[in-house]
Amino acid sequence: MGSFITKQPNGLYCRFSTVVDCPTHWNMTQDDYIEMRKQRAEKEAIDTLKHHLYDFELVKNRFCPNNMTQEEFEQFLKDVGDA
Repeated sequence: MGSFITKQPNGLYCRFSTVVDCPTHWNMTQDDYIEMRKQRAEKEAIDTLKHHLYDFELVKNRFCPNNMTQEEFEQFLKDVGDA
C-alpha cells in the first residue's frame, strides 16, 4: 500500500506511511495535500524523463492496429518526424 490519507478529527488531513508505520504529514489542508502530490508528480516526471526513457523503436515494434488503423499510425510516424 505505501501510504494512506485520512481526515483528522479537526477536519484537516493526515498522511500515514505504511513503510515507516507512522504519520509523515499532518494538519494538511486540501490545498496542502494537492500541492504535496503535485511536487511528488513533478519529481517523478523529471526522473522518468532523465533516467527511464525507452527507445522510440519500441513504439514502432509494439504497435498493433487494434485502436488505431495502420494508416493512422503511419500518419503519426510522419507527424513525429519518423517517416
